[in-house]
Amino acid sequence: MRYLITMSYDGSKYNGYQKQPKGKTIQNELEKVLLVINNGQPVEINASGRTDAKVHAIAQKAHFDLTITITPDKLQLAMNSLLPGDIYIRQVECVTEAFHARYNVKAKEYIYKINMGEYDPILKDYIYQHNRKLDVVEMERALKYFEGEHDFKSFSKADEEKSNFNRTIVQATMFRDVKNVNQIVISFLGTGFLRHMVRNMVGILIEVGEGKRKSEEIIAILEAKDRRKAGYTANPEGLYLKDVFY
Repeated sequence: MRYLITMSYDGSKYNGYQKQPKGKTIQNELEKVLLVINNGQPVEINASGRTDAKVHAIAQKAHFDLTITITPDKLQLAMNSLLPGDIYIRQVECVTEAFHARYNVKAKEYIYKINMGEYDPILKDYIYQHNRKLDVVEMERALKYFEGEHDFKSFSKADEEKSNFNRTIVQATMFRDVKNVNQIVISFLGTGFLRHMVRNMVGILIEVGEGKRKSEEIIAILEAKDRRKAGYTANPEGLYLKDVFY
């Protein structure tokens, strides 16, 4: 039987989602638990995509096949009883053998959180501590240049090897936390994302907010298709995979 899980995790103590021979990862933890549930038979998980070290997820998706028969609700309970407290299975559902958690993705939404106020040690692993005011109005203007289909090579990981860097940002928005106006959240809804793409886009937005760049420069940076033109990569702590759509 093939199952699709929706999970949340706190990535602050992990070396990313993808399993590694050494180092603590989300996939390693999931597969250790499923090995027990599946009567000692190894289980390979296929996620919607990987998240980097210290990046969080609100609704990451993944599928896997089990040789045992178990209902979705009992599987959810079993996994949550064995997983560490910083990983939580929110939903389990049965899917067809043709379903693939990565290849069937139609869109994803990422959010990035920034604190412009006083440093908060409690939130240090869950929000980027910029701790200085930013020109939010100018950042909102800059944000709109990312919408639509573009070649995002300038905003990919420097050593990314792909034949196609074209991606579509369906909507890019920014809003302030209603409880704390010093905290802003940037949202990107897109059909696909390159590695480090969101953090690189946020990096340039922060430079715009600091007055170091003009929002219109994003046009030229996209056209350059050169990672060196796009500035720094924003810290991972503020990044969340919010949702995956099929």
